[in-house]
Amino acid sequence: MSEPKRLHPVAVLLNIIKSVKELVIPFLLVVVIPGKNEGIPGWVQPLVIAIIVLLLIINAFLRWLRFTYSIQDGEFRIESGVLIRKKRYIKFDRIHSIDISEGIIQRIFRLVKLNIETAGGAQADAVLSAIRKSEAERINAFISQEKSNNTNNPLDKDKDEVWGNEDAAKSSSVFNQTLPQLFVMAATSGAVGVFISGGIAFISQFDEIIPFKRIFKGYEDFIGMGTIVLTVLALVALLVVYVLATLSMVIKYASFTVIKTDEEIVISRGLLEKRQLTIPIHKVQGIRIMENLIRKPLGLATVYIEYAGGSMDDKESLSIMLFPLIKKKHLHKKLLGILPVYQTTMEMTSIPKRALSRFVLRKVLYIIPIIGALVWFGRPWGFLSLLLLPLAVFWAYMQYKDAGWGIEGNLLQLSSRFFSKQTLIMQRSRIQSITYKKSWFQNRKELATISASIKSGVSSQVGMVVDVEEKDCRLIKSWYLPKKAVDSQ
Repeated sequence: MSEPKRLHPVAVLLNIIKSVKELVIPFLLVVVIPGKNEGIPGWVQPLVIAIIVLLLIINAFLRWLRFTYSIQDGEFRIESGVLIRKKRYIKFDRIHSIDISEGIIQRIFRLVKLNIETAGGAQADAVLSAIRKSEAERINAFISQEKSNNTNNPLDKDKDEVWGNEDAAKSSSVFNQTLPQLFVMAATSGAVGVFISGGIAFISQFDEIIPFKRIFKGYEDFIGMGTIVLTVLALVALLVVYVLATLSMVIKYASFTVIKTDEEIVISRGLLEKRQLTIPIHKVQGIRIMENLIRKPLGLATVYIEYAGGSMDDKESLSIMLFPLIKKKHLHKKLLGILPVYQTTMEMTSIPKRALSRFVLRKVLYIIPIIGALVWFGRPWGFLSLLLLPLAVFWAYMQYKDAGWGIEGNLLQLSSRFFSKQTLIMQRSRIQSITYKKSWFQNRKELATISASIKSGVSSQVGMVVDVEEKDCRLIKSWYLPKKAVDSQ
């Protein structure tokens, strides 16, 4: 048993920052943006701002004061709420993962943030925004031990007590991403697109503040500089964005380490914001291997863990990155050290050659209306869109070439490509459902579509291969059904 405890007082500051982030855009739109204010004294606006700031501080303090956590009777208990008291009891056997992270504020005060997640939650079930690192480690260790019928409680122990080395002796570091590898990973990740789109989305929130008319007028004068100068400046701007996106990825995944214990996988990463995620091995549902257009020719891939945990508030926790960048030829050995049940060297069965025409036809039918519109409305430059036709055919061929399936023992492997190649490896006992369907056009060529889904976060991860040999689909279905029938008895 443990007495209820409060968070570190720094949680007040974190509550204020969180409230400010949530209110910044409405605050700018309502208070800061100048508008018509005839008859309103000039001191009103500063007074409104001061009242809002004061209310934020009072609310943050009361939220900290009324928030307590404790461990009692095999449960992690949280009581919170200023006006309405909320009590949440989380049984240890319902906990799927514990995430320990260090934001910039926490690192300044040598604190951490601890998230406790259960299966299928839309958000983290328990968030301790500011506690000492030793406290977080004791909570993590105690919950793991309690789930193994250990009844000791670390919250009642001396704050500076160091746990025994029993767990440390059973753990080993099995993967470390080096700095050069991180730069390669970041440079080939395609993060520049996310970086640009995020910047556009952010700027669009301030369209009433930013003087776009003045900017565009200056842009008209800027165009007069000439095509060559504009091209050079555009390339320089793109290069700057690319470098910034690459550096942001390196900072995010710096010091990436995977540690394996008897029952858990512990993943640590981050330079400015350090994060540690603990995943019970028995909650892992499958392995997903991603190879984009740049990495695949280089024999490189990114590997994710699909597991029954995570929350919608934290998109990263839905699919956990196990290896940010790894050579495909080393993947077998690394999986053997972490998740040996998923290591496989199975031969993939490709889809039949008669399916190629269907892949090409689908892409051509998609692209022809686009080409027609560009040619009609954009003549003469619109004729350049005809180059999209061979690109569509090449794209179709790449999708056809990378599609396939494989079975080895209790493992099913499905591979497909949209832009990046995805390979999903699943255990038979973890598969939620297998769907086998065929259209009238597929039936004419004795083809079908096979898909399999596994639990991933709050939803499912689906592997699907289109235009598989029909008899192969029946083989996959028969491989899956007998085992499920036995398990249900």
